[in-house]
Amino acid sequence: MRRRTRTLSLAAVLLCAPVLATAAPATAQVAAHPGTGEAKPLRIMITNDDGFDAPGIRILADRLTAAGHDVTIVAPLTNQSGMGTKMSTGSSVTVRHPGPKVWAVDGTPGDAVAFGLSVVFAGKAPDLVVSGTNFGTNIAGIANHSGTVGGAVAALEAGVPAFAVSTGGLAAPVLESTVNAMHPTSDFVAELIEHLRKRSPSARLLPDGVGLNINHPIVGEDGKGLAKGAAVTTQDGQQILKPNYTDSGNGTWKVSVSVDLRTPAKGSDVEALRADKVSLTPMAADWNTGPLDAAKTAALLRGFRP
Repeated sequence: MRRRTRTLSLAAVLLCAPVLATAAPATAQVAAHPGTGEAKPLRIMITNDDGFDAPGIRILADRLTAAGHDVTIVAPLTNQSGMGTKMSTGSSVTVRHPGPKVWAVDGTPGDAVAFGLSVVFAGKAPDLVVSGTNFGTNIAGIANHSGTVGGAVAALEAGVPAFAVSTGGLAAPVLESTVNAMHPTSDFVAELIEHLRKRSPSARLLPDGVGLNINHPIVGEDGKGLAKGAAVTTQDGQQILKPNYTDSGNGTWKVSVSVDLRTPAKGSDVEALRADKVSLTPMAADWNTGPLDAAKTAALLRGFRP
């Protein structure tokens, strides 16, 4: 979407480097914070929309822990796919603490992030929030309604750097190959974090207000293949999933969804995924247009007096 295009130049400088040419497993140790000689782990909060015990979040948490980071899971108690940026408005929320560094919030990804920042990380926000890795892609129009992306947006709104991470292709996800592909996805995220730590001029991984929507392809029939590099992309404008309604004749309508995949825009997330590349789409938590579109719209509205 064009509203994300305005952030591309900020993050592209950080991301366009040889380390992203492949998605090989990360082997580097945790780098030192800029300006210090001491290696310190990042404090990372992981959430998702598939539930706190879903395979993707556990695989990613294990991988980032193995990389030396201090990882805490604060995620929905149950599957919250498709909840987007929704946040509950009730007077109470049920929260379980099933294990060390694991919190399960009976609500949306946004609720989980809000609880995590307000309670679990009270007094000192995490260095990074990672939402995922999701079962299936969150690209093009799908991303607008994604709970995975919604979790990252909630973190960005609070001023915390965030990734939304998804694993999938351009077809309906298959359980075994998708879960297998979550391992190279997690390796890629670990490598990306190390790259950003070395490139960032401050302790902050990304420019203020900028996050990343990361989509890792499924490569090979078993999903164990490595991506063919990575690309900094924009969000494609197409819808992809098209709802269909059939009148049942009794006041109800049957709903089905079909895939309507069109030629992707050049430089888009869909184009990257089609080429078996990881898509890295810079995003912001607001809905502002780019400066050119804002100026065009302002010109159209000039002189309007209701």
